[in-house]
Amino acid sequence: MQKSSFSLTERLLAWGVHWLTASGVIAAFLSIVAISEERWATAMWWLVITLIIDGVDGTFARKFRVKEVLPNFEGGTVDNIIDFATYALIPAYFIYAYNENGVYLLPNEEWIRTLITAVVLLTSVFYYGKKGMVSDDNHFVGFPVMWNLVAYYMIFVFSWSQWVNFGWLIFFCVLHFVPIKFLYPSRTKQLYLLTVSIVGLFLISNFALLYTFPHAHFAWKLIAIITLVYFALMGIYKTFFWKEKSAGKAE
Repeated sequence: MQKSSFSLTERLLAWGVHWLTASGVIAAFLSIVAISEERWATAMWWLVITLIIDGVDGTFARKFRVKEVLPNFEGGTVDNIIDFATYALIPAYFIYAYNENGVYLLPNEEWIRTLITAVVLLTSVFYYGKKGMVSDDNHFVGFPVMWNLVAYYMIFVFSWSQWVNFGWLIFFCVLHFVPIKFLYPSRTKQLYLLTVSIVGLFLISNFALLYTFPHAHFAWKLIAIITLVYFALMGIYKTFFWKEKSAGKAE
């Protein structure tokens, strides 16, 4: 009964969504290759592609009712596997390996870089394992596992010292478990259009910055900084000032 209730077109569209999700693993692999060859901008290009795929596949999955059409295939598991690789494992390797003429993003001592990378990965694993990672009103609770963006800002936007970078990594590891609400761009309803517009502008600046790296115009970095400030301020606002009653009326 379940099989005959959906047309061939509906099943093909549902499988297409799964293939879109799965394609992220190819981009992830190519990012690893680029990092190993010290082609830094190319490596980040591939991570941006995985970010875009992850940003749209859920929307398509809901639109085409993938869970209903293909109930025997667990797309969420596929998505989680790829997400951990592209949001945690590969960015951690990126941060560990990145260097300019032998000067690393982190302190040059290998044991220090290995230690902080291990902390990043372990805290990411435990964040994935905790219940309530996403709130009922569709916000991430605690800093989400988005080390790809941490790597992006450290490498392509800011020029912090090695120990400042080390300190920021510790800060974000701790922030995983601090109950601050962070916007989930594709699902948070309040100010959805504003958030999506800012994310779109960020992606445009991202493309321009990576294309012109290492001689990017400051304007592209400024857009990235504005995006960062917007998400940080919205996290504080949603956690400490947003009232459930007003949220209910807005919805």
